[in-house]
Amino acid sequence: MAAQGTAKHEQRFFEIIKPGSNYEFIGNQKYWIGLSIVLVALTIVMLPLNAYVFKSRGHMLNWGVDFRGGSEIVIEFSKPVDAGEVRKTLSDIGFADADVVKYVDPTHQHPYNFMIRVGAVSVVSEQQAKQIHESLGKMGDATLKRFEWSEGGDKVYLRYDKPVEPAALGSALKAIGINSNQIQPFGRADENTYEVTLVGLDTEIRHALDAKLGAGAVAAIPSVESVGAKAGKQLQIDGARSLIYAILLIMVYIAFRFDLRYGPGTVVALLHDAVITVGAFAITYKEFSLTTVAAVLTIIGYSMNDTVVVFDRIRENAQRLRDRRFDRVVNQSINETLSRTIWTSATVFFVTLAMNVFGVGVIRDFAFAMNVGVIVGTYSSIFIASPILIWLNDRYMASQKREQATGRNARRGKRDDDDVEPEV
Repeated sequence: MAAQGTAKHEQRFFEIIKPGSNYEFIGNQKYWIGLSIVLVALTIVMLPLNAYVFKSRGHMLNWGVDFRGGSEIVIEFSKPVDAGEVRKTLSDIGFADADVVKYVDPTHQHPYNFMIRVGAVSVVSEQQAKQIHESLGKMGDATLKRFEWSEGGDKVYLRYDKPVEPAALGSALKAIGINSNQIQPFGRADENTYEVTLVGLDTEIRHALDAKLGAGAVAAIPSVESVGAKAGKQLQIDGARSLIYAILLIMVYIAFRFDLRYGPGTVVALLHDAVITVGAFAITYKEFSLTTVAAVLTIIGYSMNDTVVVFDRIRENAQRLRDRRFDRVVNQSINETLSRTIWTSATVFFVTLAMNVFGVGVIRDFAFAMNVGVIVGTYSSIFIASPILIWLNDRYMASQKREQATGRNARRGKRDDDDVEPEV
């Protein structure tokens, strides 16, 4: 009775892939590899198209504040406001790319908070910077010798060949619509250098919001963080390095875990996953930030884990089924791990899909990268890593057979030489 009860219990267990299934994966590999080649090529083509053809985009990827430089500002409002109104106000003053998300105050003392991200560290645009340079180039009989911006973009350093009145500099700036908080001599008196402190980006945004939403709408601006263009460029380099280091460490791990036949397929699959995920961001032009880099690194780890599970089963079956062709062993191993692969991938996919649908800001971008990466990572373990393993194994076995044949021929030749009687 107990055995019957156990059998009934096992029958109730749901199997998405029935044991003993034998779907053909390896036999159709040329179609899947062709699809991968098309997707990778599309990624490579889209990057320069975004930068040089699609003028509305202007960059290979839609770099976030972390990479292109910009500011992140937390604003406390004194009353409920709509994110759309805030976004429209910022667009009206020249920040069309502003990202406005609800910000939860950890202390819960200020319920009407928003985090604003803009791709600028100064209220002065590139065109206005050129106007400043031109308008201050000649002040009376003094000629501008040096014009330099601070990294933060809120200060300008001017050096003239003769002394200039700070009030005259302030008037010249005001004439082109640039407000300054302070203008004062900088450095030694004989250098004729002046430090011009412009009105901060947060102040300009506050004035614009108060004018649109009503006086006193902005209660406070507790946090302003900016990343300069140079720092953003360095973060781009550091992000690329992190991806390279992760792949190199995975190569070392695979070399110890398996033999040389298994390593290249894993690495190619990881590169394939990273490239296609980046391609999804190039096509959709979603924001690519440090959070996205973290998602790509997560995808690389996930894909490697899935590939290792499949390769472990292949290695076990290759030792057990020595009388079968290796490609048939690989196909059977994929079928045996298919149920586990689908369940694991589906769990991660639907969790990140919910984040993508209901999340906002960088959370949505992270979830989008994970959605793409989970699909591509599962696909690459079966259709990229496994065919490469088969190809390398065929070459390895063929090389072994040649070496064995060469050894047999050498031994046969030696015996023939020994059988020849020496001439007297």
